[in-house]
Amino acid sequence: MDNSIVISTPPHVKSKRTTRGIMLDVIIALIPAALAGIVFFGWLALMIELVAVFSCVATEFVYFFIANKGFSNKCKDAKKVCIRWWKQFDFTSVVTGLILALILPTTTEWYMVIIGSIFSIAVAKMLFGGTGKNLVNPAAIGRVFMFLSFAAVTSCAVTSQFGPIVDSSNVITGATNLGGLLPGEGKGDPVSNIALLDLFLGTGVSGCIGETCKLAILVGYVYLAVRNVIKWWQPLLFVAVFGLAAWLMGGFFYENYTLDINLFLPNILSGGVLFGAVFMFTDYVTSPKGVYGQLVYYIAGAVLLAILRYLTKIEVASFVIVLMNLFVPLIDRYIIQRPFGYKKVKTQKEGK
Repeated sequence: MDNSIVISTPPHVKSKRTTRGIMLDVIIALIPAALAGIVFFGWLALMIELVAVFSCVATEFVYFFIANKGFSNKCKDAKKVCIRWWKQFDFTSVVTGLILALILPTTTEWYMVIIGSIFSIAVAKMLFGGTGKNLVNPAAIGRVFMFLSFAAVTSCAVTSQFGPIVDSSNVITGATNLGGLLPGEGKGDPVSNIALLDLFLGTGVSGCIGETCKLAILVGYVYLAVRNVIKWWQPLLFVAVFGLAAWLMGGFFYENYTLDINLFLPNILSGGVLFGAVFMFTDYVTSPKGVYGQLVYYIAGAVLLAILRYLTKIEVASFVIVLMNLFVPLIDRYIIQRPFGYKKVKTQKEGK
C-alpha cells in the first residue's frame, strides 16, 4: 500500500468562478470609464487605450513564447506553444493595459505607452512568475515608471470636448490643484473655482483619461460589488478615511490650518482617488488576504495618500499603491486571518 502523503496548494473551496471570468467582469466594469475618456478627450484617448492593451497582450505572448522555447529547433513547436498560451490566457494583461491607459493623460506619446506596457507586463508580472505571483500592481508600477521616465506623463490636458457645466465664477470650492490636474495651477490660489458637479462628471477638468468622470467609475464600482468581485466596503472605507484625513489636514493648498467642511468632497473627487480605490487597491494578488489585514491596508493607504498629496502637491496614488503592495507580505505575516471553518473551543470556565 502506498502511504505517501499528497499535499496540494490551498484554498480547497470549489467554485465555478475562474480567473478569466473575474477579469472579464473587471473589463466590463472598466468600459464606462474607458468610454467616458474617449468622449471627453477624443481619439487620443482611444489610441492610448488600444496601444496599451495591445502592447500588454503582445508582451505577455512574446515572453511566454520565449520562456516555453517557441524559437528552439527552428520554431518547430511554435504552434503548440501558441495553443498553450491561448489556453492559459486569462485576460489579466488586458486588464493591466486598460487600467494603465486610463491612469495616463492624453499628453502621453504612443511610444511611451508601449514602453510602459512592456515594463508593466515583462518586469512587474512575468519576471515574478506570471499571474498571481506579482509583488506589486503591474499597472501602478508601470505608471510610476513612466512618471519617472517621461515628462509628458506628469502633465494633464483639460477635457477638450466639454467645458464646465456650472459657471465657475460663481462657485468656490476647496478643490485642490494637484500638479495641473485641476485649473488654477501656478496662480497661487489655495482654492479653485470648480463646481462639485464638474468634478463629479469631469466636465472642464484636466486629468487622466479614466479618472476624470467619477460617475463612470461609480458605475463600474456598483457592477463589481453586485458581481461580488470586490467587497463593497473596501473602496468606501478607503475613500472615507482619505477624505477625513485630508479634511483634518485643512486642505492641500492652505497655508494656515483650517477645518473647512467644504474640502471633504473636492478632495475625494479630485485626482485618481476613486479610480485607485475601486480598480487598483482591490487587486486580489497585491492586497491582504484576511479581513483585519485589509482594514489595516486600506486605512494606512488612505492616510498615506492624504499625507503625501499634502506634502508633494501632486497626484501620488500610484506611488502609494506600490508602497502599500510592498507591505502586504508583512501584513499577512503578522495579522493572521482565522482559518476557514475555525471554531473557538470553549474552556470549562467559559462553558459555565
